[in-house]
This record gives sequence, C-alpha cells and structure tokens, in this order.
Amino acid sequence: MSRPLGVGFIGSGFNTRFHIAAWRGVRDGDVLGVWSPNAKRAGEAAALARSLDVGQAKGYKSIADMVADPAIEAIWLCGPNQARIENVEEIVDTIKRGKGELKGLAAEKPLARNVAEAQKVKKLVESVGLKTGYLENQYFAPHVEAGRNLLWARGAATTGRPYLARAAEEHSGPHAPWFWQGNLQGGGVLNDMMCHSALIVRHLLTRPGEPLSTVKPVAITGHIASLKWSRPHYAKVLQKTMSKDLDYTKRPSEDFASVLIEFETADGTRAIGEATTSWSFVGAGLRLSAEILGPEYSMKWNSLDSGLQLFFSREVRGKTGEDLVEKQNAEQGVMPVVPEEPLAYGYTGEDRHFCRVFQGKEEAKLTFDDGLEVVKMLMTAYQSAEQKKTIAFPPRGIDKFVPAVAQGTWKG
Repeated sequence: MSRPLGVGFIGSGFNTRFHIAAWRGVRDGDVLGVWSPNAKRAGEAAALARSLDVGQAKGYKSIADMVADPAIEAIWLCGPNQARIENVEEIVDTIKRGKGELKGLAAEKPLARNVAEAQKVKKLVESVGLKTGYLENQYFAPHVEAGRNLLWARGAATTGRPYLARAAEEHSGPHAPWFWQGNLQGGGVLNDMMCHSALIVRHLLTRPGEPLSTVKPVAITGHIASLKWSRPHYAKVLQKTMSKDLDYTKRPSEDFASVLIEFETADGTRAIGEATTSWSFVGAGLRLSAEILGPEYSMKWNSLDSGLQLFFSREVRGKTGEDLVEKQNAEQGVMPVVPEEPLAYGYTGEDRHFCRVFQGKEEAKLTFDDGLEVVKMLMTAYQSAEQKKTIAFPPRGIDKFVPAVAQGTWKG
C-alpha cells in the first residue's frame, strides 16, 4: 500500500479550512503544509490540520520553500483570484530551477479571472509537465453523483437522454472584502459562483462514463444585476462590514446572475442548461440546488432540505456563527442543519479523488482544460449580458475580453 500523498495549501482562509475539515474523509493524502502571505493565519490553518489529525502540517515562509520540501508532493491552490498567476509562477520557477518536485497541482475555481489569465496558468503548468486537477466540489457532491447515476441508469436508459438541467448557488455574500471588488476578483457573483452552476448543468446532461465534450455548448445568454448591495442602505452596510474602499453606489459588482446555455449532444439532440447565482439570497444560509428533466423522469436536490432542523425561541440568545450551515443568516426560529458540510458539498469527494489522481491510481475527472472551458463560458456570459443578446460559443476574441465589472466601468 502506497503512503499518503503529502499535500500543501496555498491560502489559509475560509476555503482552505473547508478542505482541511473535508480531509477527515481522505485516506490517500495528508495535509503537511500551508503558506499564506499572513504567516499567523497560515500557522492557524496548519494547527487546525494537526488538531483534526489529518496531517502534521506546518506553516512555510514562502511557496518556494514549500515546493522545495520533499514531503510536499502536491499543491492545492486556494488563494485569492488576483494572486493566482504569481502563485503559479513561483511554483513553476521553483521546479524549473531544480529546487523542488511535485506530482500534481489542483486549483480552486475559477481557474483564473479571465480567459487570457486562465490560458497563462495552463501554459505555465504544462511547461513543467504537472498533472492538474480542477477543484469543482459540487461535481463530487454525493447527492449529485447518486442522483445523476441512477437517473441515467434507469430513466435515460429506457426513455431517452435528459434535455433540461438547472442549477443554482445562492447565499448572502462572500466572507472576504476582495471577493466584492471586481478589479481584484475579476467580476461579481457570476465569476465567483457561476463556475459551479454552469459546469454542473453540463455534467448532469452528460452520460456517465462519457466526456463533457459530448455535450457541447453552442450558445450562451447571460444576465447580471446588482439587486441588493447597490441600494444606499446596503451599500453602507457593505462598507462598514467589509471595507471602506467598497462603494456599491458608484462601483458595484453584480450580486445576481443567470445564464442559459444551449447544448448540442453527440447524438444530435438539443439540451438546455439554466443556471443562477446570487449574493442577495435571504434564507437560512448557503443553498445549493439542482434539477434534471427527461422524457419520463426528473431529479431534484436542495442542500437545505437536509432532514435535520432545530428550533430556537426568542429566549435563546448568543453570538452569531455558522455552526448550523455555511453563510448562516439567523440564530432563532426553525433552522435547517447540514451535518458534515464538507462531505455534503463535495469537498471530501474531490480531495479524495485528486489525491488518488496524483498518486496514479485514477484518471482525473476534471483538469485545467475543463477549468479553462468554464472560464470561456463565464466570459461569454458577461459578454452576452453587456451586449444584451445571445452569443454563439465560443465567440471570437474571447481570450482578450475583460468584463466591465472587472474594469470598474459597470454601473449596474
């Protein structure tokens, strides 16, 4: 039996901590390192890994130091979007100088802020021959996997392939200020979360065992809007809670996005994917949902239909937190609880899979090629929203396109 893969994390924030919590269900890898520009937070994330007994993690002074350590065999890129290229450049430079070796590199979504940056990331990694993994947790969510497999094995096998898929991710807004700044993050909620939903509708419409390329996007229609956070009251709330540099009355990012994707399948039929995302959702907390419809069958999933609810009366008072569900919005009343969120949202499944991929035990289900394709779809959706028309995919010049939100010229 091979020893566990030694994994290091770039980034020490909310996302990295979700992965570390997920690692309790991973046997093929150990969390051994964390690097962050904030050394204190890197040390705290490493301490969390040790406390959960998922690896003897330590903080590193630099990315180069982490890559150079023989114990680190793969990197999980979980840093901010605006740091993606410089982080990858340091990894690649360290390898090219012969100072370190890696078996693989996994990157959180989106792969980059726009197509040009995604192409650069992909080219950099290819220059040192690394295996890649695109970290799309919802692809590995147990409910999505089980529902999709059963639906295709029973419904589609007897009455024909599905023709309509829907997916949504909604919550009240991100945790960190940089997410809200289009010039840093690369956009608003479309860039931040549509990467999930756009891939999931395509995944649901793809026959198990066949590549995503058998369900080909041919046209995309996108809409974006700032529905809540550009209102004067909420713009002030955002400045107070996130950053004084944020002024959504003058320079908003979209807090709602919808995308309709028209697909052509390998057997010549037509399929539609509908995806929506929101930072303006008011509810218990993060809500993930998906549906798929075919000639004689359907499937639905809603992460807040967890089967577990708590009720707290007005007399129950305490600090706000996220101990019931991610992005929790209330502490009283009837509250759904999502036990083992990292497992339910697919983090455990993706981390287990990519550890095995980098050990040569499995073929990657998602690579940087898939991440690049998703970014192309997102940028086409932005282009459609700006031009207010449906756009054939892929459009010419999409590798040079930067959304108005990212340029700071979009006014909502």
